[in-house]
Amino acid sequence: MAEVILYDTTLRDGAQMEGIGYSVEDKLRITRKLDELGIHYVEGGWPGSNPKDAEYFQRVKGLPLGHARVVAFSSTRRANMKVEDDPNVLALRDAGTEIVTLVGKSWDLHVNHILETTLEENLAMITDSISYLKAQGKTVFYDAEHLFDGFKANPEYAIATVKAAAAAGASCIILCDTNGGAIPSDVAFVVRRMQAAVNVPLGIHAHNDGELAVANSLAAVQAGVVQVQGTINGYGERCGNANLCSLIANLKLKLGIHCVSDAQLAQLTEVSRYVSEIANMVPNGYQPYVGASAFTHKAGLHASAIAKVEESYQHIPPETVGNIKRVLVSELAGRSNILYKAREMGLDLPLQGDEARQILELIKEKESQGFQYEGAEASFELLLRRGRAGYQPPFELVDFLVVVEKRRRLPQGASGEEALAEATVKVRVDGETVLTAAEGNGPVNALDDALRKGLLQFYPQLSVIKLVDYKVRIIDEASGTGAKVRVLIESTDGQSRWRTVGSSTNIIEASWLALADSLEYWLLRHRTG
Repeated sequence: MAEVILYDTTLRDGAQMEGIGYSVEDKLRITRKLDELGIHYVEGGWPGSNPKDAEYFQRVKGLPLGHARVVAFSSTRRANMKVEDDPNVLALRDAGTEIVTLVGKSWDLHVNHILETTLEENLAMITDSISYLKAQGKTVFYDAEHLFDGFKANPEYAIATVKAAAAAGASCIILCDTNGGAIPSDVAFVVRRMQAAVNVPLGIHAHNDGELAVANSLAAVQAGVVQVQGTINGYGERCGNANLCSLIANLKLKLGIHCVSDAQLAQLTEVSRYVSEIANMVPNGYQPYVGASAFTHKAGLHASAIAKVEESYQHIPPETVGNIKRVLVSELAGRSNILYKAREMGLDLPLQGDEARQILELIKEKESQGFQYEGAEASFELLLRRGRAGYQPPFELVDFLVVVEKRRRLPQGASGEEALAEATVKVRVDGETVLTAAEGNGPVNALDDALRKGLLQFYPQLSVIKLVDYKVRIIDEASGTGAKVRVLIESTDGQSRWRTVGSSTNIIEASWLALADSLEYWLLRHRTG
């Protein structure tokens, strides 16, 4: 079986994505996680560019890595400067890594108009920088920046830059589609031309501006490159880099190329979400292989099929990459979805015939009213339970009243007005009716506090529940202020999380429905285990 070397640049190229900023501690944590995944090379950053990267290279020396080797990155020497005087090259030399990556120009446009030097001087910059670092005992990888654009504009010169890197002693030459505009057939053609020009291992570094970074990387591998560069989740400047999560899975599962072990592959989803959490980026639910929706089935036909033969609508078993299969319930669902979800939730609900059909019709009716159960499985479970004969809810709403008023307050030394929300809630538990009231910093907060105050008399354990997310969506925008709204609430008891939904033309009522479902769901689970 062939092998491909994985080179991760999440900590450098990935950090150039809009909205991402890593601390040194973040970078160290990601390095450990990439090591666990089986990444061969982790590019830690540019040691001469900022104090944070310099600190990282000092601290990473003490990190007990079992597999990955840390790489420092920088550019070739500046034009018309001695290599031993160039601060970036010296910082690279002193970074403390055995392996370094140098980036240099392959496109004559960049040489003439960006570096503002001659084509001959650029070749000397490549040669001098690689030779110097080799003489310092470093293994040097060379990133041929803009190689594909350069080859298109001036193939002879692009080849000359690669030959210069090879002659100077580069251990691997990485062909970079820096602008992300290449297509797979072009990539394969250029890779073969470079293979004919030099007898040095080649790699690929693709950007995703044409949404082809993964495809271009795979084309390069099939053409013979041995190193693939990319980032976790495809993070990177502009549209991002080649997504290593997709590349790793495709290399191993589709091309049969060894790059990580089976056990490491099963960590892929967890690594993707770990890095997104540290990067403070919302995980892409539609990302192939590792996204929450990658193995999610909504149509009734699909759910019915996978219940019989999973591979009928799944290209791989989700657990292979550490993901899970999910079946959604919506107006597109069939009875198979409901039966599947009932079994998945461990409910003793032998839904058959008319009963399943009636629940399906109820779901469709609810969704026409604005409810949506795809992201609110706790509300869906309650819907199933309430449809069973003999179901007794832990509490019942009698009525509620919410008032918001603008009240003038004059604290010492200040003046102004502040909105105040007050809620009154009447609930019935085991035949006993309780009336409670509470103030809050908004109507939903007041309603939540009043409801809890009443229920805590009967269920003191509810005090552990906290609301961690509250979303409002306008469903029919054309109706203006009279539009229906959907409220989605996420709650936690410190150990698990669940989501509930409410819908109404009244945002307070929609919030009440979602709040009540949240507490009822937890009480039901707590009572039944």
